[in-house]
Amino acid sequence: MSAAAVERSPGNRPLTALVNEIMESRPGYRVEIIGDQLLVTPSPDAPHARALDRLRAPFAAAGLAGGDTEVLQNVSIWLPDGPEDYATPDLSVVDADIDTHLVENNCYDPVVFRLVLEVTSSNWKVDLQTKVTAYANANVPVYVIIDRKHQRIHVLTDPAKDEYASHRIHAPGELVTLPDTLGAKVTLDVAEILKAGQPQAD
Repeated sequence: MSAAAVERSPGNRPLTALVNEIMESRPGYRVEIIGDQLLVTPSPDAPHARALDRLRAPFAAAGLAGGDTEVLQNVSIWLPDGPEDYATPDLSVVDADIDTHLVENNCYDPVVFRLVLEVTSSNWKVDLQTKVTAYANANVPVYVIIDRKHQRIHVLTDPAKDEYASHRIHAPGELVTLPDTLGAKVTLDVAEILKAGQPQAD
């Protein structure tokens, strides 16, 4: 069971209104507010979706896709950096009582997030820089980045203020076991996941 939901002061939400307009006019685009800035990401390509599909299996095999936790895609997390800030990770491991922690605008209290994961796209610097600070500030225990640009996997743990105290980088050929804070043993095959995230050869 998670802690009580975060408090948000009511009031005008001009950036949120703009986000909703953009999402209505450009279906499939992801729009986030981080540091009072709008971040717009085009629809993901097939390799991005394929990598996410492969990633669900080890989390489900570990028993995290039911019971005390859920493994969900594209669920937004409120960020403490600004009155409208939120991000939408590609994949999250969350407490099963997440529905009771809805803050507003389909965003949830960061206290229910055990892990957030991003698969990089054309705006890969956001995942490797901007979101590191954002997720650390939100005190998300584990942040995993599937870095398709540089062909490696980053595992960040131990959030402290605006950074993670531990940042480990893993290359193809390695097996990565994620921290026990998830509630189960999850092992990722770096080569398999990175291969899934690349265009398939003819």
